[in-house]
Amino acid sequence: MIHIAWLPLLVPFLAAPAGRRPASHLSPRQAVRLLTAAAAGLAAASTCALALLIVPGATHLHVVAAPGHLLTPLSSGSPDAVIAIAVTAGALLAWCAARLVQGVRRRRTQLRRAGMLAAEADGELVVLPDEHPDAYALPGSPGRIVVTSGMLRALSAPEREVLIAHERAHLRERHHLFTAVADLAGLCHPALRTLREPLAYALERSADESAARAVGSRRLTARAIGRAALATRASSAAGRTRPGPALPATAGPVPRRVAALLGHGTEARTARPHAQRAAVVALVACVALSAGASVQAADDLHDGIEAAQGESR
Repeated sequence: MIHIAWLPLLVPFLAAPAGRRPASHLSPRQAVRLLTAAAAGLAAASTCALALLIVPGATHLHVVAAPGHLLTPLSSGSPDAVIAIAVTAGALLAWCAARLVQGVRRRRTQLRRAGMLAAEADGELVVLPDEHPDAYALPGSPGRIVVTSGMLRALSAPEREVLIAHERAHLRERHHLFTAVADLAGLCHPALRTLREPLAYALERSADESAARAVGSRRLTARAIGRAALATRASSAAGRTRPGPALPATAGPVPRRVAALLGHGTEARTARPHAQRAAVVALVACVALSAGASVQAADDLHDGIEAAQGESR
């Protein structure tokens, strides 16, 4: 049981190379859903694996063995090694749980503050009197689109329409929830932090495609995104911060986003079919292997408990 329980802890390290391909070879919405589901699934499996690794060592304690009617500990190898693994797994599980609780609280606080800021504004669009060009979606109930006066001056009227359509897509599709799942998964297993970057790119590409459909021009959308990014980077951003859950229009690798828009189709359309299939299969295989190993480890643990109970009768 102990050997197979290690797999869910090791598989997430394969998610980094496997996670880059879906963002480039699938449609943005498909990539968003796949990457988010993979992050959540791998995080859950690795957490379960830590819990399962605790049990064999814990059965060496009378306070644990007595309620389970175990007169002998589970036979899972050398007692010293089993106990050491259990202690280490318990410490890691407690550390992950503390980080997860802290992350959830921090996210809730950020969303609450964002909601308060959004509630203070009248209308969907909020224009800040700030010379620094910036624009972002502020999730709340309802969400708001925040644009500075500097950004409005940097763009033409059609380009402003693109920018607003982009941020409106972030709010409508509730993209902040996907980023929250990825961030929390990264707190459960450090290797899953690598999925945050391809997911962020897929989210921006999804909003880009929505904006292009809204304004009816991919070229105009590409120009607006490029000019907004150049304006933001040309202006000093020292000391400036956005609210925690804000989704800026100029995030991610802007040149890749512009190139995808100017390609007259998403990257998924230009990619070879086998590349698309490989991208999906690689990440799904990681999740399936991790989940399957967790289930098998739990089944082996159950069999071991039954065997130990049988010996005690």
